[in-house]
Amino acid sequence: MRTLIIHNPKSGFGSDAVYQFQRSVVRPGDECVFRLLEDDFDPREAVRDATDFDVVVASGGDGTVSGVMHALAGTGVPVCAFPSGTANLFNANLGNTPEPQSLARACRMGQVADLDLGSLSWVDVDGTSHERGFALMSGTGYDAQLMQAALPNKALMGEAAYYAAAFANPRPDVVGFRITVGGQTYEREGIMCLVANAAMIQGDVQIVPDCRMDDGALDVIVVEVDSVAQLAGPVLFALLDREGNKIGRPHIESFHGADIVVECSKPVPIEVDGDSEPALVTRYEAHALPGVARVVVDSMSPYGQRAEQASRFGGTDDVAFPK
Repeated sequence: MRTLIIHNPKSGFGSDAVYQFQRSVVRPGDECVFRLLEDDFDPREAVRDATDFDVVVASGGDGTVSGVMHALAGTGVPVCAFPSGTANLFNANLGNTPEPQSLARACRMGQVADLDLGSLSWVDVDGTSHERGFALMSGTGYDAQLMQAALPNKALMGEAAYYAAAFANPRPDVVGFRITVGGQTYEREGIMCLVANAAMIQGDVQIVPDCRMDDGALDVIVVEVDSVAQLAGPVLFALLDREGNKIGRPHIESFHGADIVVECSKPVPIEVDGDSEPALVTRYEAHALPGVARVVVDSMSPYGQRAEQASRFGGTDDVAFPK
């Protein structure tokens, strides 16, 4: 088996778990290329020779994983998301185990699922056009403000940096959102608007129920509160019902569709898969890209239960993995 490991050393806390993975995935006769990313890496350049490999391992945070998957969208090259970042929400939504040996085993077994990605485009207040792909979600308003405020402390505090940023800004701006989905237009007010391909956040909490990465559509989520204190209700409901199927989510409304337009009443910041963008936006479009990402899944993943066993890698599970 030929494996390409693309690792972002700036992600997370500098864990060496990816090196444990490398030792676990390689067998006699295999070839493994380990590629370290620079600060301002181009995902397309990083995977320039990906079709020469049986599997590409994207090691880093959600932004790194998303960038690699988009660069390989539609190629059929399997991507293994290795969680080396701060939050690792893509891996949590995928449902794979985070353990290096188990992920190595999944790569050798070759079970994959074809998942959706999202595409986002906007023109900033200076008239410059932008286009970004995302695997999880994009946020405008308070969500993006938190990402920006947490950035200086992420390396030191990890996920706690987001909570510290929230406490520092208890009364975020309320924004009017005009949302068009499937030809229907809705006008709502709130502190943030998210476009999600997957909606599980920290603590295994689903912001809205039944948001999947293989349904060919996206979810638009509006948090309709005017202060951080009003988030106490949704947080409490989430703790009591993590999947959101039993008692719902107060102050949170969602819309479902493949093609979405969001217009904002004032210029607001935007983040994509946890990475803050430098510009403000007043309008953006989002589109679902169905089934373009081939992703390695293990037996724990709910997406693995739908995936067919692939024989591309020629792997078997009868070889003991290093402990």
